[in-house]
Amino acid sequence: MNKAHNILSAAIGGLLAMGLATGNAVAADMKMEKCFGIAKAGKNDCSSKAAGHSCAGHASQSSNPSDFVAVPVGTCSKIVNGSTKPASGAM
Repeated sequence: MNKAHNILSAAIGGLLAMGLATGNAVAADMKMEKCFGIAKAGKNDCSSKAAGHSCAGHASQSSNPSDFVAVPVGTCSKIVNGSTKPASGAM
């Protein structure tokens, strides 16, 4: 029983690992775009110099038009206040 349990556990673990690896490969192939003005405070992917901080996770306010979050291509235009261009004066 113990040997069979170990073999079954290893098989299930291997299948899960293969599934996760495949899922990551699909996600890596997805084209992404920067969407400015939708990031929540502290949840941004990066920003411009106009935002007053260097990069990821430093947004001090939500919906700053200088901070962005990466989203699948075509999604940003469907989000309220989303823009593929940073606020004027941003890099």
